Amino acid sequence: METLREKYAENTRGTLLDTGLRLFTERDYAAVSAEELVRTAGLTRGALYHHFNGKPGLFEAVFEELERQATARIRAAIAPVSDPRERAHRGVDAFLDVCAEGPYRNIVLLQGPIALGWQRWRELDHLHLGGLVLDVVNAALDAGRLRPHPANLVARAFYGALTELSITIAETDEPEQARAQAAGLVRDLIGGVVTDAGPPSA
Repeated sequence: METLREKYAENTRGTLLDTGLRLFTERDYAAVSAEELVRTAGLTRGALYHHFNGKPGLFEAVFEELERQATARIRAAIAPVSDPRERAHRGVDAFLDVCAEGPYRNIVLLQGPIALGWQRWRELDHLHLGGLVLDVVNAALDAGRLRPHPANLVARAFYGALTELSITIAETDEPEQARAQAAGLVRDLIGGVVTDAGPPSA
């Protein structure tokens, strides 16, 4: 049974995560201080450092929670579909929908590379989304619908393309137009490596 101490710790951690999500969505990482985080949360600096070792740790925790939520949404979108090409289409559409939303756009795409550093950002993003892309590619391979390219290389190519497109969408002043253009482009890319039916063509 959960003790009162454990319940308090869980609530404290949740409060800090919620506060970090709100403030990091509203403003740039550099513009949010540790003091503001704890003051807004109604907690002490000690609580922030105990649970997250400071502002950088809290940001990373918020970042990872958004990535987990994004991955879950994409998996839910593709789960009802068995056709490999349609699974890929639905997965891309769900991913681009997530990219257009404020918290993911601001925290993961715009502030993430700055706050975490490019290498750490790429490591965490690939941890959550890279495996999902590979799963979709492997499903096409298992169904005999992937053209003769190494599945891991295809997954890397699509992951890289989606990463660059998502950042482009986040940075543009016309996100809806950019999203539509990106979706059309990725559909064409999918059509180039996933066959309509039957064994892969040479």
